[in-house]
Amino acid sequence: MTQPVATVERTPLFEEHLRLGAQMTNFGGWSMPLQYSSIREEHQAVRSAAGLFDLSHMGEIEVSGTDAVAQLERLLTNEVATLKPGRARYALLCNEQGGILDDLLVYNLSPGYLLVVNAGNQDKDFEWVAAHTPAGTARNMGRQTALIGVQGPRAPALVQRLADRDLKDVKYYAFVDRRVAGVPCRVSRTGYTGEDGFELFCQPSEAVRLWQRLLDAGGEVGLKPAGLGARDTLRLEAGMRLYGNDLDEQTNPLEAGLDWAVKLDKDFIGRDAIGRVAQQGLPRVTVGLRMRDRSIPRHGYRVLDEGRPVGTVSSGNVSFTLGYNIALAFVPPARSQVGTSLAVDVRGAAAPADVVALPFYRRPHP
Repeated sequence: MTQPVATVERTPLFEEHLRLGAQMTNFGGWSMPLQYSSIREEHQAVRSAAGLFDLSHMGEIEVSGTDAVAQLERLLTNEVATLKPGRARYALLCNEQGGILDDLLVYNLSPGYLLVVNAGNQDKDFEWVAAHTPAGTARNMGRQTALIGVQGPRAPALVQRLADRDLKDVKYYAFVDRRVAGVPCRVSRTGYTGEDGFELFCQPSEAVRLWQRLLDAGGEVGLKPAGLGARDTLRLEAGMRLYGNDLDEQTNPLEAGLDWAVKLDKDFIGRDAIGRVAQQGLPRVTVGLRMRDRSIPRHGYRVLDEGRPVGTVSSGNVSFTLGYNIALAFVPPARSQVGTSLAVDVRGAAAPADVVALPFYRRPHP
């Protein structure tokens, strides 16, 4: 019997990526640009100037109704009731066993809330949210929303130049409604690169016009379109977790080092299981590794302690900014102290590494 061919979805900017010569890849069921020029060049553009990202594959779930706060308090690990209108907060969806279903941003739209979730999880997440909220209060809006990221030290000034009103009072993890290049947008000061910048939500029909205006205006400040490859190396340097690598349903938030996004003094799905782990002690924790040679650690590689397997690399790559190779890894708590010497099994060779503090990179502040 012939197996059905899985549909690969396209964002409203698909043709723009082809026009720019992007190398495309299937990511979470979406055809997305991996790179346009090179991952190194795009990465360095974001660190030194600005990068332009198509994030329209991300999912958006709206939750409304008089009980929205109470419903989301029950669903999310972080507090929702204290989230002010016009602000966003990082949180996790967990199952009853304390495993991570997804990591996300929750926005207080006042009225209602918006959950921005990972592309490959959006339908699964929506089903979970809909099953735990009253009928009709959750809407899956991911395919009716376009999202463009502008990240880098020159990104805020670039977006400001195209905006109809002042953005200087938009703090980190805050958002406002503005017109950017004439396009109605929700302008959010969030990102996944470790740099300053904005993420712009708009109607899919307006995405191409907004993308082209940003690309044209950004040319004089060094802005470059950037793909998933640079997004991954940038977020890794910033110590940000990637669902499917560093987070999954077999990982609880404490193991992932995300205890700051978990409020065990409130009732949420998975709290009891996470609380038990906290009391019993974690079998593993997340650490940063700096490689001492040029070996590149990859997802799934074994972490060694004097030749014995003790953990696993969850994410690893080259650090174009720092000039050495880095990894996030799960190791026993006893081997997690900064300065601990370990190794990574890279194709049968024990490549030396040291535990270092996270994040690997912090952007300089003026």
